[in-house]
Amino acid sequence: QVQLVESGGGSVQAGGSLRLSCAASGYSLSNFCMGWFRQAPGKEREGVAEIAKLGNVRYTDSVKGRFTISKDNTATTLYLQMNSLKPEDTAMYYCAADSSCGFGWSGSPFETTNYNYWGQGTQVTVSS
Repeated sequence: QVQLVESGGGSVQAGGSLRLSCAASGYSLSNFCMGWFRQAPGKEREGVAEIAKLGNVRYTDSVKGRFTISKDNTATTLYLQMNSLKPEDTAMYYCAADSSCGFGWSGSPFETTNYNYWGQGTQVTVSS
């Protein structure tokens, strides 16, 4: 019913940029909060950025000033622009949708349990 497909991952050198996309089908982005999460081997999945129904955004401290989350409701696509990439950004990046949020947020920031739909992930590798 709801499907999320990420793309845009790849291998880049430190300081480079990537733009991740998440194509959504089966629903309108305006009815969901959306988020980007990442998970490195041996580590827990962590929140990267979130965007609410009305466009409010928030970021984890480690990516503030470097990453930008945005969405195109008409194209039903979520984006994550990543600039000034660092080796520690290396991870599998996941797109997620939260159907329970209202006009704000469901709860505490970057809680994986807030999200009930997930994409398959796209790998980002940053070397130096």
